[in-house]
Amino acid sequence: MGEIGKFTRGRRFTKDDYVQEGIGCIHYADIYTRHGTSASAAVSHVRPDMASSLRFAKPGDIVIAAVGETVEDVGKAVAWLGTEQVAIHDDCFTFQHSMNPKFVAYCFQTERLNAEKNKFVARAKVKRLSGESLAKLTIPVPPIEEQERIVAILDKFDALVNDLTSGLPAEIRARRQQYEHYRDRLLTFKEAA
Repeated sequence: MGEIGKFTRGRRFTKDDYVQEGIGCIHYADIYTRHGTSASAAVSHVRPDMASSLRFAKPGDIVIAAVGETVEDVGKAVAWLGTEQVAIHDDCFTFQHSMNPKFVAYCFQTERLNAEKNKFVARAKVKRLSGESLAKLTIPVPPIEEQERIVAILDKFDALVNDLTSGLPAEIRARRQQYEHYRDRLLTFKEAA
């Protein structure tokens, strides 16, 4: 990956730096708990007076968690699709590249990349990946049209599995309602006269 893009480590900010409104930021924990494959809005903000001391992901960059509690957690990636820059915590890296950002983020979810990443994770109490290790990872680089086609297909599957208004969750909800309807009908008896 080091041949097709550039990794940059974020800069430190702490819980004391968080504010309701300010500079949008991504903390590594946000990647695990609040973002999926991509994000277009920051869910956390830090003080505006910190701007000169921060590093930012630009729209289209990938934000990668460099630490985690488990080997599987380290290296989770989110494509930043917001319209403005977003500040990045020092336990994250940005990956600047010329590929489809969601394609790259989906690549980070594959078993193959996770197996490759597994070789580079420093195993201590907190698991870590360095920028040098990230640069050694390999991903396919098909033409941009093929990347876009793959992303469109994976986005449809993601919606089927995760969208609460369509796909599997909606189907499960409909089957539960159907079950409840027939259960109530089957267990309703006329009183004997």
